[in-house]
Amino acid sequence: MTPFPARLSDAVRKHGPLCVGIDPRLDMLPAAFRSLPPADALERFSLRILELVRPYCGVVKPQAAFFELFGADGMKAMATVLRSAKSMGFVTILDAKRGDIASTATAYAEAAFGPTWDADSLTVSPYLGRDAVEPFIAEARKSARGLFVLVRTSNPGGGLFQNLVCDGKPLYRHVGDEVAKWNAGHGDVGAVVGATHPKELAELRAAMPDVWFLVPGYGAQGGTAADVKAAFRSDGSGAVVSSSRGVVFPFQPDDPDWETKVVGAARRAQAELQSR
Repeated sequence: MTPFPARLSDAVRKHGPLCVGIDPRLDMLPAAFRSLPPADALERFSLRILELVRPYCGVVKPQAAFFELFGADGMKAMATVLRSAKSMGFVTILDAKRGDIASTATAYAEAAFGPTWDADSLTVSPYLGRDAVEPFIAEARKSARGLFVLVRTSNPGGGLFQNLVCDGKPLYRHVGDEVAKWNAGHGDVGAVVGATHPKELAELRAAMPDVWFLVPGYGAQGGTAADVKAAFRSDGSGAVVSSSRGVVFPFQPDDPDWETKVVGAARRAQAELQSR
């Protein structure tokens, strides 16, 4: 299989850096889906979103929680969405923020990268330490997959721990240093760095020049195209920018033209990010 960073780079080169987050909240789905069983509604809506955004992005990020909420049926729906996304040519990021040690971490990674989910990449929490991340790296490299490690997240409370100063610099900088080491020579260990912290985004790009960034917080969370500019390398590569609600839910549930609004939101996001 083509190495993960090459697949990711190709997707961004063809479609721009927009990554659409597939966060199918049941209460926000269009009226046409609300008569279906919940897992069926999530699956059918998500598959339609993939079709609608296909011309405007090459990367999609299903959020596991919204599917897991509905048990076995929801998990089957997520598997279908991931398989369909790959068959359509998307690079997939399974947003599950896994974090554990030893055989448990290996099992999580095998599920993500094996036949269960067959995702191209996975979000991972580093806060249990090196031995919590290394099993994910090992499993990813067996099948040319990738990771995105939480470094500086976009949520308002992220600084509670991430900004704590240790040995003269914030904790997120220490995490970033380790991510750069894990990534060296392979290019398959990326960093999650939020658009809502543009100063830190620029700081981390300078400190991690060779690391791919996954940048959440653009759009509905308040991050702008100007805010994410610092995430990119000097040649314009090196980052994918995630928008979930801003692209997937730019409508009210009873809007009859919801598909048109999704297409319009995806087109605008693609254009904004390409002209940043």
